[in-house]
Amino acid sequence: MELEKFKVFREKAMENISKVIIGKEHIIDKIIVSFITSGHVLLEDVPGLGKTKLCKTLSKTMNCSFKRIQFTPDLLPSDLTGIYFYNQQSKEFEFREGPLLSQIVLADEINRATPRTQSALLECMEERQITVEGNTIKLKRPFFVIATQNPVEQFGTFPLPEAQLDRFFMRLSMGYPSYDEEIKMMDRFIGKDPLDSLESAITIEEINYVQENYNKVHVSDEIRRYIVDLVNATRTNSEIELGCSPRATLNLMKGCQALAAIRERDYVILEDVKELAVPIMSHRIILKSEINSGSEKSERVIQNILATIETPIDRQ
Repeated sequence: MELEKFKVFREKAMENISKVIIGKEHIIDKIIVSFITSGHVLLEDVPGLGKTKLCKTLSKTMNCSFKRIQFTPDLLPSDLTGIYFYNQQSKEFEFREGPLLSQIVLADEINRATPRTQSALLECMEERQITVEGNTIKLKRPFFVIATQNPVEQFGTFPLPEAQLDRFFMRLSMGYPSYDEEIKMMDRFIGKDPLDSLESAITIEEINYVQENYNKVHVSDEIRRYIVDLVNATRTNSEIELGCSPRATLNLMKGCQALAAIRERDYVILEDVKELAVPIMSHRIILKSEINSGSEKSERVIQNILATIETPIDRQ
């Protein structure tokens, strides 16, 4: 495994994305980690913070096809997957591709669609394929979904089921820019949108390399036991009704491997686990209290678990 290739991948992606997005390096790093592991990201933020701009910038940077889907209550599963229609000229049924056949998909306000439509994402997110009228179609690689939802406005929405939340690799929040970042944003966009002239920075060969080799990063027995301790703690915590699934265990390990690789390490350290535990685990738990049980409280519960579970260093 050539760690230099991971370093170059991260630097080229960060530099190109930073031509459009001001700041948010810590969020972009985690999105890069999710992309490398072929995971998917749930962005939970109020409107206007640049979620769509970030997705478009990422797709141009990676030289990937991009589609944005505005989720609404009347959206049908076939609007996502595509349909077979009868061509009167050729007198044959032909397949008209839906937006899920793109490489990077933005599912905007995903919680506004009905559960039936939301479930259309389940197969493609996990199996990397769609099934239309009994025919299975493999999705293009890389395939990356970024879904957004507004955590404040809940009127007319359908909360995501636990089965679908568990398929998101991370839940992130961009948050408001700082004072200086907002000034720089106005300076950058005062003339024209820098996204219009943005060029790709990553080749498909570079994408294939990082996605196929990140799992060669070493994870020690102590780190693996620590990851399992964290996940098990969510299943016995008094504030949690439903703890993390084994998928959380595997995703936390994979995320730490990718994070270590882009930071030029061929081994995972304790700080990698602590950095990724909240974004990878917090959306996979259900709290017992229905009051104030939003993302902030679930993140606080995971942070409390991190503070109480004994680390490999503490055992020495």
